[in-house]
Amino acid sequence: MKNALALIAVAGIASAASAQNFSLSISGAPTSVAEGAVFTVDIIGNADVGTHMLGGSFTMSSNSALVSSIAWTNAAWSSFNTDGGYAGGGNYDAVIFGQLVIPGVPPFDVPAAGSELGSAIGSFQITLGAGTGVLDLNLGAEDPFTLQVLDVDSGALSDSSQGQLALNGASINVTPAPSAMALLGLGGLVAGRRRR
Repeated sequence: MKNALALIAVAGIASAASAQNFSLSISGAPTSVAEGAVFTVDIIGNADVGTHMLGGSFTMSSNSALVSSIAWTNAAWSSFNTDGGYAGGGNYDAVIFGQLVIPGVPPFDVPAAGSELGSAIGSFQITLGAGTGVLDLNLGAEDPFTLQVLDVDSGALSDSSQGQLALNGASINVTPAPSAMALLGLGGLVAGRRRR
Protein backbone atom coordinates (compact mmCIF):
# COMPACT_ATOMS: atom_id res chain seq x y z
CA MET A 1 0.00 0.00 0.00
CA LYS A 2 2.84 2.42 0.85
CA ASN A 3 4.50 1.72 -2.52
CA ALA A 4 1.22 2.42 -4.37
CA LEU A 5 0.81 5.73 -2.53
CA ALA A 6 4.43 6.65 -3.28
CA LEU A 7 3.89 5.94 -7.00
CA ILE A 8 0.71 8.04 -7.04
CA ALA A 9 2.55 10.90 -5.29
CA VAL A 10 5.46 10.71 -7.77
CA ALA A 11 3.03 10.61 -10.70
CA GLY A 12 1.26 13.69 -9.30
CA ILE A 13 4.56 15.56 -9.00
CA ALA A 14 5.54 14.57 -12.54
CA SER A 15 2.24 15.78 -13.99
CA ALA A 16 2.51 19.07 -12.05
CA ALA A 17 6.06 19.55 -13.35
CA SER A 18 4.90 19.05 -16.95
CA ALA A 19 2.05 21.59 -16.69
CA GLN A 20 2.43 24.33 -19.27
CA ASN A 21 2.00 27.93 -18.16
CA PHE A 22 1.27 30.80 -20.55
CA SER A 23 0.80 34.48 -19.78
CA LEU A 24 -0.08 37.82 -21.31
CA SER A 25 0.83 40.87 -19.25
CA ILE A 26 0.34 44.61 -19.49
CA SER A 27 3.74 46.27 -19.12
CA GLY A 28 4.79 49.90 -18.80
CA ALA A 29 1.51 51.17 -17.35
CA PRO A 30 1.95 54.28 -15.20
CA THR A 31 0.71 54.06 -11.61
CA SER A 32 -0.81 57.53 -11.85
CA VAL A 33 -1.71 59.92 -14.71
CA ALA A 34 -3.65 63.16 -15.06
CA GLU A 35 -7.06 63.19 -16.73
CA GLY A 36 -6.77 63.88 -20.46
CA ALA A 37 -3.36 62.15 -20.64
CA VAL A 38 -2.19 59.88 -23.45
CA PHE A 39 -0.01 56.90 -22.53
CA THR A 40 1.17 53.60 -24.01
CA VAL A 41 1.23 50.10 -22.54
CA ASP A 42 2.92 47.03 -24.04
CA ILE A 43 1.43 43.55 -24.13
CA ILE A 44 4.07 40.91 -23.29
CA GLY A 45 3.68 37.21 -24.13
CA ASN A 46 5.46 34.50 -22.15
CA ALA A 47 5.38 30.76 -21.42
CA ASP A 48 7.44 28.17 -19.59
CA VAL A 49 7.59 26.04 -22.77
CA GLY A 50 8.97 26.94 -26.20
CA THR A 51 11.28 29.72 -27.31
CA HIS A 52 9.21 32.04 -29.56
CA MET A 53 5.64 33.33 -29.93
CA LEU A 54 3.79 32.25 -33.07
CA GLY A 55 0.43 33.91 -32.60
CA GLY A 56 -2.79 34.24 -30.68
CA SER A 57 -5.70 36.50 -29.87
CA PHE A 58 -6.89 38.56 -26.90
CA THR A 59 -9.08 41.49 -25.89
CA MET A 60 -8.58 44.37 -23.46
CA SER A 61 -11.32 45.89 -21.32
CA SER A 62 -11.78 48.51 -18.65
CA ASN A 63 -15.53 49.27 -18.91
CA SER A 64 -14.57 52.83 -17.99
CA ALA A 65 -15.86 56.20 -19.16
CA LEU A 66 -12.41 57.60 -18.28
CA VAL A 67 -11.09 56.30 -21.64
CA SER A 68 -11.91 58.31 -24.76
CA SER A 69 -10.02 56.11 -27.27
CA ILE A 70 -7.58 53.23 -27.64
CA ALA A 71 -5.37 52.41 -30.64
CA TRP A 72 -3.39 49.18 -31.25
CA THR A 73 0.05 48.86 -32.92
CA ASN A 74 1.40 45.36 -33.50
CA ALA A 75 5.08 44.50 -32.97
CA ALA A 76 7.23 44.44 -36.12
CA TRP A 77 7.64 40.64 -35.93
CA SER A 78 3.89 40.00 -36.21
CA SER A 79 3.12 39.79 -39.92
CA PHE A 80 -0.46 38.43 -39.82
CA ASN A 81 -2.71 40.79 -37.88
CA THR A 82 -6.39 41.52 -37.46
CA ASP A 83 -7.40 44.46 -35.34
CA GLY A 84 -10.94 44.41 -33.91
CA GLY A 85 -10.71 48.11 -33.07
CA TYR A 86 -11.88 50.28 -30.22
CA ALA A 87 -15.33 49.16 -29.05
CA GLY A 88 -16.03 52.20 -26.84
CA GLY A 89 -16.50 52.27 -23.10
CA GLY A 90 -12.78 51.65 -22.49
CA ASN A 91 -12.89 48.28 -24.28
CA TYR A 92 -10.93 46.93 -27.25
CA ASP A 93 -12.20 44.09 -29.46
CA ALA A 94 -10.08 41.09 -30.42
CA VAL A 95 -6.50 41.60 -31.52
CA ILE A 96 -5.22 38.67 -33.60
CA PHE A 97 -1.46 38.44 -34.12
CA GLY A 98 0.96 35.95 -35.64
CA GLN A 99 3.74 34.91 -37.95
CA LEU A 100 4.26 32.03 -40.39
CA VAL A 101 6.88 29.53 -39.20
CA ILE A 102 7.11 25.99 -40.64
CA PRO A 103 9.54 23.85 -38.62
CA GLY A 104 12.03 21.99 -40.84
CA VAL A 105 11.16 23.95 -44.01
CA PRO A 106 13.85 26.58 -44.74
CA PRO A 107 13.61 29.57 -44.94
CA PHE A 108 10.24 29.40 -43.12
CA ASP A 109 11.70 27.57 -40.10
CA VAL A 110 13.22 30.65 -38.44
CA PRO A 111 10.95 32.82 -36.26
CA ALA A 112 11.22 36.59 -36.71
CA ALA A 113 13.56 38.54 -34.46
CA GLY A 114 11.69 40.10 -31.55
CA SER A 115 9.22 37.19 -31.19
CA GLU A 116 11.20 35.55 -28.38
CA LEU A 117 9.17 34.69 -25.29
CA GLY A 118 9.03 37.64 -22.89
CA SER A 119 8.90 40.14 -25.77
CA ALA A 120 6.17 42.56 -26.81
CA ILE A 121 3.26 41.46 -28.99
CA GLY A 122 2.37 45.09 -29.57
CA SER A 123 1.15 48.17 -27.72
CA PHE A 124 -2.03 50.05 -26.91
CA GLN A 125 -2.06 53.86 -26.96
CA ILE A 126 -4.72 54.95 -24.49
CA THR A 127 -6.24 58.44 -24.53
CA LEU A 128 -8.11 59.58 -21.43
CA GLY A 129 -10.95 62.05 -21.35
CA ALA A 130 -12.16 64.18 -18.45
CA GLY A 131 -12.77 62.54 -15.11
CA THR A 132 -10.86 60.98 -12.26
CA GLY A 133 -10.82 57.62 -10.53
CA VAL A 134 -9.18 54.24 -10.91
CA LEU A 135 -8.74 52.75 -14.39
CA ASP A 136 -8.45 48.95 -14.33
CA LEU A 137 -7.13 47.44 -17.58
CA ASN A 138 -7.90 43.73 -18.02
CA LEU A 139 -6.85 41.30 -20.75
CA GLY A 140 -9.32 38.69 -21.97
CA ALA A 141 -8.75 35.24 -23.52
CA GLU A 142 -9.95 34.31 -27.00
CA ASP A 143 -10.75 30.97 -28.72
CA PRO A 144 -9.23 28.69 -29.87
CA PHE A 145 -6.19 29.92 -27.93
CA THR A 146 -4.73 33.16 -26.58
CA LEU A 147 -1.03 32.38 -27.14
CA GLN A 148 0.76 29.79 -29.30
CA VAL A 149 4.49 29.18 -28.97
CA LEU A 150 7.19 27.27 -30.86
CA ASP A 151 10.33 25.58 -29.58
CA VAL A 152 12.92 26.18 -32.32
CA ASP A 153 15.13 23.36 -31.04
CA SER A 154 12.50 20.59 -31.12
CA GLY A 155 9.93 22.09 -33.51
CA ALA A 156 7.21 21.48 -30.90
CA LEU A 157 4.14 23.71 -30.88
CA SER A 158 2.18 24.48 -27.71
CA ASP A 159 -0.71 26.79 -27.00
CA SER A 160 -2.57 28.18 -24.02
CA SER A 161 -5.52 25.79 -24.50
CA GLN A 162 -3.14 22.99 -23.41
CA GLY A 163 -2.14 24.55 -20.10
CA GLN A 164 -2.73 27.32 -17.58
CA LEU A 165 -3.22 30.89 -18.84
CA ALA A 166 -2.53 33.94 -16.68
CA LEU A 167 -3.83 37.32 -17.85
CA ASN A 168 -2.15 40.12 -15.91
CA GLY A 169 -3.76 43.57 -15.98
CA ALA A 170 -2.93 46.99 -14.59
CA SER A 171 -4.56 49.52 -12.28
CA ILE A 172 -3.96 53.23 -12.91
CA ASN A 173 -4.97 56.17 -10.71
CA VAL A 174 -6.36 59.02 -12.85
CA THR A 175 -5.91 62.35 -11.05
CA PRO A 176 -7.31 65.84 -11.76
CA ALA A 177 -5.45 67.81 -14.41
CA PRO A 178 -3.79 70.96 -13.09
CA SER A 179 -5.72 73.99 -14.30
CA ALA A 180 -4.10 76.48 -16.62
CA MET A 181 -4.62 79.26 -14.09
CA ALA A 182 -2.77 77.32 -11.39
CA LEU A 183 0.14 76.82 -13.77
CA LEU A 184 0.21 80.51 -14.69
CA GLY A 185 0.13 81.47 -11.00
CA LEU A 186 2.99 79.09 -10.24
CA GLY A 187 4.97 80.52 -13.15
CA GLY A 188 4.42 84.05 -11.81
CA LEU A 189 5.69 83.03 -8.36
CA VAL A 190 8.83 81.50 -9.85
CA ALA A 191 9.48 84.56 -12.05
CA GLY A 192 8.96 86.90 -9.06
CA ARG A 193 11.47 84.99 -6.92
CA ARG A 194 14.12 85.15 -9.64
CA ARG A 195 13.91 88.99 -9.81
CA ARG A 196 14.73 89.41 -6.12
